[in-house]
Order: sequence, then C-alpha cells, then structure tokens
Amino acid sequence: MKQIKAFIHPHRISLVTDVLRNSGLCDITAGTRCHNLTVSNVQRLFSSADAAQQRYSVALGEPVIGEIKLELFCEDDVADQLAALIAQAAKPGPGWVFVSEIEHATQIV
Repeated sequence: MKQIKAFIHPHRISLVTDVLRNSGLCDITAGTRCHNLTVSNVQRLFSSADAAQQRYSVALGEPVIGEIKLELFCEDDVADQLAALIAQAAKPGPGWVFVSEIEHATQIV
C-alpha cells in the first residue's frame, strides 16, 4: 500500500479531484484501490514569487501561502499512475506530489 500526498494550488484542487474520480483508478465510494481521500487547507511558509498569493500570518509571524494538501492511500499497482494524474491536473501551478510506502494498515470496522 502507498500513501500519496500532494500540495496543490487552491484553484486547481477541483480539477484534480475530478480527474481522480473520472480516472477509473480511484473509486473511493467502493473502497477499492483508493482509500481515505482527504483534502485540507494548509499554509506554506516562506514567500512566493507572486506577491498577490502571499499573506502575512499574525499567528505564525511569517509570510505564508495558502495551499491544499490532498492525501490518499492506494494499492501499489496504481500509485504511479495516480501520482502522475495528480501532477498533470495540478498544472500550471507550483506544488509537490509525494509517494510513500505504508508498512502496515489495519481497517477499523
């Protein structure tokens, strides 16, 4: 099993989730091949080349940029394809896609 984490520009997240939904590789409603697709609003520290995207966080005392973190768990055989779909759908925008190995998973029912 693999974990995919992607940090995506907020304006691209709906396209990314549509691409995942329509790919046929990630049917989260059936609970097969993809599990626990989540999205979260996050703040990336440091400045941006585009000052319009940057704001100052009083709580952190730092300039930040808003991003969306997408996480999902998937079967090994679809991880590379899903990561490539996410990266392609997130363009043109800065971001990252990470794929990690999961050593053990236990479903709680």
